[in-house]
Amino acid sequence: MPAANYDLIDQLQPTTLPVEQQTLFSAAFLEAFESSGCLNPQSGWLTQHLTARSLNGAQEAFLPLYLKQHSYGEYVFDWLWADASERAGLRYYPKLISAIPYTPCPGPRLGLSEPDAASLVPALLEQLLDHIDQQQASSWHLLFADRQSRELIQQHWPAPQTLLERFDCQYHWFNRDYTSFDDFLAQLRSQKRKSLKRERRKIEQQGLNLHRLSGAQISDKLIDAFYDFYALTYHQRGRQPYLNRRFFEHLRQRLADKMLLVAAVDDSRTNSPLVGCALFLFDQNTLYGRWWGGLPGYDCLHFEACYYQGIEFAIERGLQRFDPGTQGEHKLIRGFEPIRTCSLHWLRHPGLHQGVERWLAQERRQVEAYIEQARGLLPYRQSNC
Repeated sequence: MPAANYDLIDQLQPTTLPVEQQTLFSAAFLEAFESSGCLNPQSGWLTQHLTARSLNGAQEAFLPLYLKQHSYGEYVFDWLWADASERAGLRYYPKLISAIPYTPCPGPRLGLSEPDAASLVPALLEQLLDHIDQQQASSWHLLFADRQSRELIQQHWPAPQTLLERFDCQYHWFNRDYTSFDDFLAQLRSQKRKSLKRERRKIEQQGLNLHRLSGAQISDKLIDAFYDFYALTYHQRGRQPYLNRRFFEHLRQRLADKMLLVAAVDDSRTNSPLVGCALFLFDQNTLYGRWWGGLPGYDCLHFEACYYQGIEFAIERGLQRFDPGTQGEHKLIRGFEPIRTCSLHWLRHPGLHQGVERWLAQERRQVEAYIEQARGLLPYRQSNC
């Protein structure tokens, strides 16, 4: 689907979610990757979205789709599959994925103009299989899809080889009707509660002040400063950032009312007091922690800017969930609970498909055991587990 038609997405309902709960599955967010130049042949991402329309044009369905020449920026790691494929003399790239680029957030991956438009899903999937053949792709991967999207696709999947389920673990914070951050802390065991309070005191002791800004409060100057910090986290590892400054400016222009910027200020630095920034997106239900960067040397600044400020914001806004980003066992002791994520995978070659299926069965047992073990590390009092 050409970029000029991106506004079609906002006319569709992502599975069963209302429009107000689709910040990451909106025209503004998806289009930002292309209009900023972050997705192009050089990046290894080519946009090839699919749509299906009823004969009378009254119903439509949409599936995001990207042709990939590598596995970077996906966060569902299939490098071992690619290696096994290459060693067997099979070409793994290009492959096709349905995902939100560089965004490992569970959510809708299928747009429908109305609930009855689910009848278009079989035609959409037939179109997908034809596209796989046309592109000579080795596989198709549906990443971080919500349950409704997965079930609709699994129900109507037309290929003889079934879709393989792959599970992983993330850490999300859930708002159990807390009235304040102190109310949240009161639900933790004494030792863990003291630990979080100690981390927050360190911020005060270092003379840092943190400010939460959204909407028109986020200026060009702040976006510039944020981007410098964000890029620094990549440069320190000898890498280039996935996203450029134009991407974030696009978000500010189109999604400012859905953005939260946390700015950390050290007033003792008279010339440049800003020392770190974290940038979030949110909708009516969920806060998404996405990007961060800061100067080195400030103890616990990452925890304060990326986690505790987010929790406070979620409580103030009545948001039910805080998704702070993938990975990071350190989130457990700060109240973020392990949840299971799911992706679907189809591989063209029967032998590779069967081999991956066996491998996933073993991985699934490991993931389930890990989640059970991780729940035992949560800081909540027993009655709240």
